[in-house]
Amino acid sequence: MAAQIRAAAFTHQTAERLDALSHLVGDTPLMAIDYTWHGAPRTIYVKCENLNFTGSIKDRMALNILREAYASGCLHEGDTIAEATSGNTGISFAALGRALGHPVSIFMPDWMSQERHKLIQGFGAEIKPISRAQGGFLGSIDCCEQLAASRSDVFLPQQFSNAANCRAHRLGTGPELLKQLHSAGLRPDAFVAGVGTGGTVMGTGSYLQEQEPGIKVYAVEPAESPTLSTGHKIGSHRIQGISDDFIPAIMDLTRIHEILGISDGDSILMAQRLANELGLGVGISSGCNFLAAVAVQNRLGGAAVVATVFCDDNKKYLSTMLLNEEPVLDHYLSPAVQLTTIRSFCRASQLH
Repeated sequence: MAAQIRAAAFTHQTAERLDALSHLVGDTPLMAIDYTWHGAPRTIYVKCENLNFTGSIKDRMALNILREAYASGCLHEGDTIAEATSGNTGISFAALGRALGHPVSIFMPDWMSQERHKLIQGFGAEIKPISRAQGGFLGSIDCCEQLAASRSDVFLPQQFSNAANCRAHRLGTGPELLKQLHSAGLRPDAFVAGVGTGGTVMGTGSYLQEQEPGIKVYAVEPAESPTLSTGHKIGSHRIQGISDDFIPAIMDLTRIHEILGISDGDSILMAQRLANELGLGVGISSGCNFLAAVAVQNRLGGAAVVATVFCDDNKKYLSTMLLNEEPVLDHYLSPAVQLTTIRSFCRASQLH
């Protein structure tokens, strides 16, 4: 009964704020990036998720989790939102949570970039850094659960296990992508995405698999830390936002055609070149996704229609290796990529 009474306090003002925020999240442009591979012309199709409200794809998931939590009565006005995150999710919940009037507490490994910490604090959220000795990512989750156990007014989004994460992409990213491709007379042969929580690849992938039965869905991880491939945390890497210390509960590897490993150094070089040569200021994981899409075209053929996402912008990486000189190794893919042009598609909402 108490939960029902509190749920009834979901006011018209909150509904208006949710509606306003929904116009700032999703419906992102689709971009065609033309390039050559050893001189042969090719194209990769990319959803520009770096153009979301706070500059990352995590806005989709965060807004949908909050929307569904309000609707179910799990989240009430004035509740504290507490989440464990490697950065972008924390930024999203900090901004969206504060816009909706919630106190926000973010538990984050202390080795994430300075920009992530400062952005979360700048949005008025409380940040609680967790060291490796305290358990890193898993320790962050434990701390959130302990806080919720001690208080009745704490809402846990639980991004790694919350099906609303996948639904954000199943209902948004996937339909948008397919509508934009179809508007150009294209049908996707493959979708590629790095795995942080797994929400993007599972949600977008499941929608595309239903609509385009022959499509192949690829999950991407750092070659230096193949957690998905081995089933447990192994090695270390420099691609913040993917391959955490565990396989998320919402990941269903039986739905994945193949797991691809891309080197973090190669990803850094590719992200640098996307910025330097095409003016696309994206993060390291976006460079990783682009190279993974190139690798898929190597498997399927240069004419294959391969789509991926640019997860976030480069502003969160200014203190990381992204702006440093990175050595080129013999096995890297990026040296054989020559970027040529970009072409943009209408937003899905503009298409009939």
